[in-house]
Amino acid sequence: MRKSTWTGLSARREAWTRPSAQSSFTLVTLALGVLWMAALPARAQTKDQPRPKEKARIGVQINKPGAFQGYTLVFPLQSTKTYLTDMQGRVVRTWESRYLAGQEAYLLENGNLLRPAKLTDNEAIFGGAGAGGRVQEFTWDGKLVWDFKFHNDKQTQHHAVTRMPNGNVMLIVWERKTAKEFIEAGVKPEWAGSGEMLVDALVEIKPSGKTGGAIVWEWHMWDHLIQDHDAAKANYGDVAAHPELVDANFARSAQPAFANLAQALNPPPAKDEPKKGDSKNAALDKLKGIGYVGAGGGRRFVGFMPDWTHVNAVAYNAKLDQIMLSPREFNEVWIIDHSTTSAEAAGHRGGRYGRGGDLLYRWGNPRAYRAGTAADQRLFSQHDTHWIPDGLPGAGHLLVFSNGGGRPDRNYSSVDEVVLPVSADGRYEHKPGSAFGPDQPIWTYTAPNKSDFFAPFMSGAQRLPNGNTLICTGFSGMIFEVTPAKEIVWDYVNPAKNAPGASLGFGPPGGRGGFGAPRFAGSSRSVQLFPGFFQFAVQLSAEQRKQVDAFETDASRRLEAMLTEAQRKQLKQRQSTAGPFGPGGAGVMPEPGRVMAQPVQDKLKLTDDQKKQLDGLQKEASAKVDEILKDEQKTQLKEIQDRMKAFAAGMQGPGRGGPGGRGGFGPPGGRAGGFGGFGMGGSAIFRAYRYGGDYPGLADKDLTPGQTIEELEAKPPEKKN
Repeated sequence: MRKSTWTGLSARREAWTRPSAQSSFTLVTLALGVLWMAALPARAQTKDQPRPKEKARIGVQINKPGAFQGYTLVFPLQSTKTYLTDMQGRVVRTWESRYLAGQEAYLLENGNLLRPAKLTDNEAIFGGAGAGGRVQEFTWDGKLVWDFKFHNDKQTQHHAVTRMPNGNVMLIVWERKTAKEFIEAGVKPEWAGSGEMLVDALVEIKPSGKTGGAIVWEWHMWDHLIQDHDAAKANYGDVAAHPELVDANFARSAQPAFANLAQALNPPPAKDEPKKGDSKNAALDKLKGIGYVGAGGGRRFVGFMPDWTHVNAVAYNAKLDQIMLSPREFNEVWIIDHSTTSAEAAGHRGGRYGRGGDLLYRWGNPRAYRAGTAADQRLFSQHDTHWIPDGLPGAGHLLVFSNGGGRPDRNYSSVDEVVLPVSADGRYEHKPGSAFGPDQPIWTYTAPNKSDFFAPFMSGAQRLPNGNTLICTGFSGMIFEVTPAKEIVWDYVNPAKNAPGASLGFGPPGGRGGFGAPRFAGSSRSVQLFPGFFQFAVQLSAEQRKQVDAFETDASRRLEAMLTEAQRKQLKQRQSTAGPFGPGGAGVMPEPGRVMAQPVQDKLKLTDDQKKQLDGLQKEASAKVDEILKDEQKTQLKEIQDRMKAFAAGMQGPGRGGPGGRGGFGPPGGRAGGFGGFGMGGSAIFRAYRYGGDYPGLADKDLTPGQTIEELEAKPPEKKN
């Protein structure tokens, strides 16, 4: 029996090991920064005056006696470094890799650091949102003892890994599937699209040597599909009668969120647009920094691909020999049997539970197996699903970070503790035709004003030995500890700087990088009904896109005919420029359905006759937008525009706090700052873990505290000869 004073990570490494997750929300606005604004509920405008000289708050903010004493592992996504810090934020150990973080990092019980990493540009063959491709292990003193790459023409490791009790490493893996393969599996053609999509699998690796590893077990989601669309296919069946299988046609939209994000940031040229060279897309470069785009640019690189389920966490329960997965796009938790052989895992029989590789349990969204409605959904774009380890309060329960984008009432995050309906022998209660229980979590953390705590993607939670819970809000770089009564007793903002070339640029005023939103490509069309990221946000169907293309082509021709040659040249020059708000740069905020923004009209010095013709064309454009969009898309579009205006207003006064000084991406009562009162905080982190002083990996180690991360990184770089 492990000592109960160990942090939960100790038990996870041997008894119930697991890693974790990350991932985007369908309404992410202005290239992650402003794109988020579309997902946020409307909030009252603050009357506070700007505080331009307010220093960004980083490091330890709260440290009360009730906090669990230990050491926190901080692994910034935009850095090659990993830090172990004490309760005051002072660094006791630093590890450095050649590569940026691949989402996760763990301190093992032998004192080594296990850290997935991202491939370099010249190594990657294809990418996806959260791709890593490499797993490294370092000794306490920083020596690299294992450097394993799992990336080939068809597969790549992504998001998280977990060390198994026998020393093996479980990887989450993407496998490339073509639209033809999806259709052959019974997927409706409108869901299958026209390109490739990534499908999740698990691969267990037995390390060998410094760079080697052998596959000793594997599970492929593709082997466990069911569909009721095409009776000619072998997997045809009654979806509702088989919750142990995955509905091949279940999706939140025709193309998952990350597919739409990829198209918005790097859209294919329209038919009438000239082909462009191989210049890098700045938006995708920015996304690389937080792991949402795999490395790309190698000579064989074939592109950034959307994925279907977006599994972002994997956990292992050694007692039950089961694996827990987090398919974010399904808003569910899945549990499968690990006692199978690889052959059994590909089928529906065998293993301790007699089910082969089929799902033993699923929870969070019964609509995914047709056993409920939207009102029954409990998880929303979740991350970090895992069993609470033995010896800790709530042992055996599910702990999950539910990011909360798309909730029916408003968008807010929660950390939920769920009592699993499992017997001592690892079998789950379930009545055929009904949803898997339970109906509600046994414990939930949200902010008193729920909207004050919202992390659209990434993030996680860890149960600590004293009953408190350590919570990480990923993109904002905030880590805080709450008691069972939901009091914040420790609070930290990651101050790490971004590695050169990896800056996402959403730091606080005066912080690392400032505002550097991804930039949306320009267009050769003079009229764009849905410029920039609006194409992504409203998720136009193929038929809607066809109507838009036809109108834009005709309207562009007519607009250009109204202008003089000099005016056309000015317009083309402006519209070919990429900017964070869309073509034309940040100086002109785009408006869906607007033929020509007023500042552009002023710049071109239109005549009265030209203005009259433009008014007529504008009426046609407005009518076309009204005709094309569905009511819910119109509502969504208005909300996005309102929030963009609020965001832009907030940028006029850097440091302006939100209502009550709260930051929208942190704990309640958090740090003012950021833009428009949304307190984006510090450098992004995928997860954070706390280790108690008696954790085996810290035994006999020098834990003398040094400087804080911010002090270390404030030092000028050493001069090289």
